[in-house]
Amino acid sequence: MSLLEVKNAAFAYPAFSETFSDVSFTVRKGQVFTILGPNGAGKSTLLGCLAGLNKLSAGQILLGGRDIGAMSRRDIARLQGFVPQTLNSVYAYSVAEYVVMGRAPYISSLRRPTKEDYAAAFEAIETMGVGHLAARSFSELSGGERQQVAIARILVQNPQLILLDEPTSALDFGNQIKVVKMVRELSQKGYSVIMTTHNPDHAVMLDDTIGILDGGGHMRVGTAAEILTEECLSAVYHTEVKVSYVEKVNRNACLAVF
Repeated sequence: MSLLEVKNAAFAYPAFSETFSDVSFTVRKGQVFTILGPNGAGKSTLLGCLAGLNKLSAGQILLGGRDIGAMSRRDIARLQGFVPQTLNSVYAYSVAEYVVMGRAPYISSLRRPTKEDYAAAFEAIETMGVGHLAARSFSELSGGERQQVAIARILVQNPQLILLDEPTSALDFGNQIKVVKMVRELSQKGYSVIMTTHNPDHAVMLDDTIGILDGGGHMRVGTAAEILTEECLSAVYHTEVKVSYVEKVNRNACLAVF
C-alpha cells in the first residue's frame, strides 16, 4: 500500500477558476517526489492540500490509506510533517523551544516536554548544523536559518512523510546543496519526502520521481529522464532550456539559453 495516494485532485479558490485539476500520483515509503513548475502553477496550493490545510474541490487524498479530510490534525501530524515557505513566530521562542514543539503530536495537553523530548530536539538541531543557534530567538533568525530550524522541528516530529515547500528558496548555494543531500539521506532512512522547487537541477540530483505542473494546472509525472527534457522544460518555463551531461559531476544539468 502506498503511503500517500492522490486521486484526480482538483482545487479552486472561491470565485476563481481551478488552480490545478486531475492530478494523480502515489508516494511509497522512502520515495522522493519533487514538484516543479512556474510561479502560479499551484505547487504550494497542492502541497497545502496534501497537508490537509486546503480542501480539494474534486478528487481524494489518502494518507496511510485514510481520507485526509476525515483525519484529525493530531493523526495527520503523526504521519506527516509540513514546512511551509513562510515561517513566522509571534512569540520570542528560542530555537530549542521552537523545535521541541515538533513533539506535540505525542504530548498530551496537560504534559510538558520531557528531557527525552528536548534531547531529541537538540539532536535534530545538530543534524541540521544549527546547534550554535539553539539559545537564539527564532524571531531573530534570517530566512535561511528559519528554514533550517523548521526542518529540524519536522525531524523531531518523526513523521513517515515530510512535505517541504521550496525549502531552498531562502538559502545560499552551499546550504541549498546541504538540504538536497539531507532530503536524499532522509529517503535512504525510509522517510518519504515531497518537495517543491524552482530548480530542475535539484530534481536531477535527487534522481527519483518528478511531477511538473504547467501553467494550466495539469501535472505530468515520471522519472527525470522522462520529465526533464529540453522540450518539456522549455514549454513549461517559456524559455529555451538545454539539458547537457556534465562529465565532472556525472549527471545532467539544466541550462537556460541566454
